[in-house]
Amino acid sequence: MGKLHNKIALITGGSSGIGLATAQAFIKEGAYVYITGRRKDELDKARELLGSQAETVQGDIASFADLDRLYAKIRAEKGRLDVIVANAAFVELQPLAEATAEHFDKTFDTNVRGTYFTVAKALPLLADGSAIVLVSSGMNVKGYPAYGTYAATKAAIRSFSRTWAHELKDRGIRVNTLSPGVIETPIIEVQFPDKEQADGARAMFRNMTPMGRMGKPEEMAAAILFLASSDSSYSTGIDLVADGGITSL
Repeated sequence: MGKLHNKIALITGGSSGIGLATAQAFIKEGAYVYITGRRKDELDKARELLGSQAETVQGDIASFADLDRLYAKIRAEKGRLDVIVANAAFVELQPLAEATAEHFDKTFDTNVRGTYFTVAKALPLLADGSAIVLVSSGMNVKGYPAYGTYAATKAAIRSFSRTWAHELKDRGIRVNTLSPGVIETPIIEVQFPDKEQADGARAMFRNMTPMGRMGKPEEMAAAILFLASSDSSYSTGIDLVADGGITSL
């Protein structure tokens, strides 16, 4: 019997990278998984890959209408949720000297507001004893140029897990954070669309990381599985750091 046998899970930002790898790991351990994302073509590919134990729902976590539609579907089809993985995020490089309100608002609307209401609107569906995993970033404790807005949103997510772990403890709901380092996902190409720049960024990230390499989505999925399953039954409010040593060494 799998670690998530008969569990109903939601993974936001689940059509690629860490989210998709997590969906695969959850299904292997017996879960039925809902994944969300903004891009229909990526969701269609993910659904084909994941098979009958997954359902895809197109939507933006920054939209109340999209969240309400998502939870109405889950309520009608399954009636409950046992695991939430709040993974969806937006990242765009912008130094302080080039700040725009549009960049700030989009980053905070998706990463902070979106994560906040992904969980808040799910509470009536969450079974007692559920697990919530918030995907933050090692940048929540670092100060890299041009990542100021993104890093601030990830620090907010780390803070949410502490507060919610306390607020939801009487229902037996555990809330924990995963803080990845630099992971080999399509987000690299989003930040660095030029191939030469992307290759240079990968080399830089490898050199910055004590373990000498970037992380793999499957490694993050294994960490999320730990936090979502009874393997971490005595952990709540923690930040599980999986970053190759970049924030510690």
